[in-house]
Amino acid sequence: MREIDASLITDAVKRLSIEANCHLTDDIKYCIASAREREEWGAAREILDRIIENYTIADEMDQPVCQDTGVACVFLKIGQDVHVTGDISEAVNEGVRRGYSEGYLRKSVVADPLERVNTGDNTPAMIYYELVPGDKLEITVAPKGFGSENMSRIAMLRPSDGIEGVKDFVLKTVEEAGPNPCPPIVVGVGIGGTFDKAAYLAKRALLRPVDVRNEKPLYRALEEELLEAINSLGIGPQGFGGRTTALAVNIEEYPTHIAGLPVAVNINCHVTRHKTEVL
Repeated sequence: MREIDASLITDAVKRLSIEANCHLTDDIKYCIASAREREEWGAAREILDRIIENYTIADEMDQPVCQDTGVACVFLKIGQDVHVTGDISEAVNEGVRRGYSEGYLRKSVVADPLERVNTGDNTPAMIYYELVPGDKLEITVAPKGFGSENMSRIAMLRPSDGIEGVKDFVLKTVEEAGPNPCPPIVVGVGIGGTFDKAAYLAKRALLRPVDVRNEKPLYRALEEELLEAINSLGIGPQGFGGRTTALAVNIEEYPTHIAGLPVAVNINCHVTRHKTEVL
């Protein structure tokens, strides 16, 4: 049994909170730059140029790439042979507290959804736990802005709706979102499980690099088909038209009940932020 002190989790979450907000991953940058080269509409190219300029400045100055530094979504893969000495949840929240304070990141969390009083330190984090084999602890911090989160949807389709029903729901969700989630977007889709499991799958799908497709041929083909269909909607970067409405569609699937077909769509803007560290 390997022991990990909770303070190491705090330190990692603090670092990752700052890094994720200030530095986009290379796959996102490459995808945006490639879209700029393919884009034919002048206004769309101009917007993509400004997006590239923005994340370049953020890199150079260690500044947030977006003013909405989001809710801290923290994914923990905890090895079964790991024992954490201390409170894991409090360690994560302390890391968020320090990261958002020391990184001068906007605090966006309210303590109660109806009373709307800001907690002042961006806690609590949204923490997702997964037990896995081994003696490592993997931490991913994925700040989630709400311009895109507010455009996310879930549906409990009938099995008879089938793959066409899934396509229609995803396209309708993106079309109704329009320019609100600051396209170009990354579309996370969760299919299967239960009501809550589908939503988790959709959010987890956003952690996958945009240049990596689903391993299963059926879902790989569906990702590619949906991306083409979404980019044919003509919404374009920031809603000014063009071919670049989405950078990728990432689908995660899970077994489900014979009577159901849960589908969730979790949208992210081009600032699809996530950083990972393994302890």
